[in-house]
Amino acid sequence: MRIRKIILLSLTVFLPLLASAQDAEPGISPSVTYISDEGKETEGWENFAGQAPLDVTFRANPRNMESFTPVFEWHFQREGEESEMMVRYEEITQYTFTESGTFRVTLKVKLNDEANEPDSTSISITISESKLVFPNAFSPNGDKDNPTFKVKEYQSIVEFHAYIFNRWGQKLYEWTDPSAEGWDGTYKGKNVREGTYFLLCKARGADGRKYNIRKDVNLLRGYTESTTTNR
Repeated sequence: MRIRKIILLSLTVFLPLLASAQDAEPGISPSVTYISDEGKETEGWENFAGQAPLDVTFRANPRNMESFTPVFEWHFQREGEESEMMVRYEEITQYTFTESGTFRVTLKVKLNDEANEPDSTSISITISESKLVFPNAFSPNGDKDNPTFKVKEYQSIVEFHAYIFNRWGQKLYEWTDPSAEGWDGTYKGKNVREGTYFLLCKARGADGRKYNIRKDVNLLRGYTESTTTNR
């Protein structure tokens, strides 16, 4: 009689280390690695949330598989939808989440290409809705307070292109990364005059929201914290 072996996988609970004899049994310690919103590389087993675009690396981390031919199946599915987004078959796979919502990723592993469907559990990844906010002014006067005009707050922005113009419609600066430092109040290496300039920003969020922001930008070279205090 042929004995079929199936690996039971849990993405949320560590597989216990029992007796030394059991340590020789085939097993899996799956993990996910990603960069958190705080900019730290994070590895864990628990459900988590982040903002798009979010690069996640999924690892099966098999052990004691020398006598077997494991088949790995990573199933990606958006919660609330019946059909799966895709299935990956690598031991290690990477995916970039660019849409908001909650996604369930399930790893199914079976040995020696057995046809039986193994039991499995899943990990959930929630991608936040988008947000994009700019300030009204900045003060590049050398005191290190608001020295550049940049995005004030953002999350889950997957496309971004911003421009700065003067009052005659001349483009002075542009940037394509919401995390960048932005405009320092110069043009071709020289300081521009204090006054009002104009921002045009076109962007798209992971939730499908389209941003077409047009607003004034006040460049205040004479502004300091002490100026406000003394008034």
